[in-house]
Amino acid sequence: MARLKRHRALGHAPETEHTWLAAHGTTQVFESGTMTSKGEQVASLFILFEGHVVIRVDRGIGSHKIFEWRGGDVGGALPYSRGASPPNDAVIEEHTEVLTIPKELFPDLIRECPVVTAALVHAMLDRARMFTSSDLHDEKLLSLGRLSAGFAHEVNNPASAATRSAKMTAAALNASEEAARALAASRLSDAQLEAIDMVRALCVTSPPLEALSAVTRADREDAMADWLTGHGADASSAVPLSETGVTLAALDTLAETVSGSALDASLRWLAAGVQVRALSAEIEAATSRIYDLVAAIKGFSYMDRAPSPELVDVRRGIADTLTLLGAKTRSKSVRISVEVTDDLPRAYAIGAELNQVWMNLLDNALDAVHAEGHVTVSASRQREWLSVKIIDDGPGIPPEIRGRIFDPFFTTKGVGKGTGIGLDIVRRLLQRNAGEIGVESVPGRTEFQVRLPTGP
Repeated sequence: MARLKRHRALGHAPETEHTWLAAHGTTQVFESGTMTSKGEQVASLFILFEGHVVIRVDRGIGSHKIFEWRGGDVGGALPYSRGASPPNDAVIEEHTEVLTIPKELFPDLIRECPVVTAALVHAMLDRARMFTSSDLHDEKLLSLGRLSAGFAHEVNNPASAATRSAKMTAAALNASEEAARALAASRLSDAQLEAIDMVRALCVTSPPLEALSAVTRADREDAMADWLTGHGADASSAVPLSETGVTLAALDTLAETVSGSALDASLRWLAAGVQVRALSAEIEAATSRIYDLVAAIKGFSYMDRAPSPELVDVRRGIADTLTLLGAKTRSKSVRISVEVTDDLPRAYAIGAELNQVWMNLLDNALDAVHAEGHVTVSASRQREWLSVKIIDDGPGIPPEIRGRIFDPFFTTKGVGKGTGIGLDIVRRLLQRNAGEIGVESVPGRTEFQVRLPTGP
């Protein structure tokens, strides 16, 4: 009785309720081990007098504490709770003494101890908020990890290409300067310079030859090398010149006016110019890709916005998400179709949270499909709602587990591949943004439907 009066959570209850608890409870002492186990329904209310009990989980970001109880707390099963099993073992950290009340006595507890019951309900709500906060925090870290990995993979290729092209540009400029000096030493006439300019114009203005097959391009390069060798010129100029619109006929015309070392110098100068322009274009394309990726991650994360509801462009959010999942899409050769109506309204939501929804749903869809599978994303207006559907042609969700996929900690993925909180977080984030989610699934077609309120 005295310990119940001093109890932080229940000490304010009247003495009659303390008497009922003492009469119907059992005192237990734990030195170490597990108080409750993951996956098992908790059978009793625990009123802690002293000690320390901790639940830790590892959802892919390292083991960390998500909940703890100390002397003065209440834990275990609580009246009016749904009776969900704990996400992991509750481990005794130090000498712990508790008063346990079996769940079977909860109807009597509620009737005989209204003040205690009210305190236990408040404790249950606090516990739910703490679990929710922990889940959201973990999912944000996991999303950040996926985002960082995808961004690093996506930005690596254009960054490497830009670095490589920049280094090659320096060598091409050196070759161009060397050839220009040789040309200057040749003291060419105006007619010879005009003939060189005609070929240069073909190098600059002629369309690229990407449409040619690999065999045709190789034959063209060989023919160009043979021509250069036959005219005493450096055959290494064949590769860049063959990538332009320069023809052997144009080179024949040039050779009629310019010959010997001057012809070799002019061709080396032309080839170096072609290389510099090609490398410059590659650097521009690579840096533009990096710019687009940075813009995508900035748009995805809303890093320059306060986390408050606003009018959100769902089309842009889905595009940014698909950009950041590009590496995963390509690795599985998945075909993505995006179908967005022209009259799509903006949603009224917190943009960063909405993008987290798209990231989870699209990432799951990519996991579900086989190599060379197909994922479709569609968005349209449905009266006062904005509807987004994410459809994959994977194996589908078995009927016996379909009702559990939104439950926290439920996952069908292998160990280390899924936390079981992704869809639960999606559901919670949509609820926070006044949205809804549903699912329909048969073998070969799974469709997640998201509905969001539109802006005023």
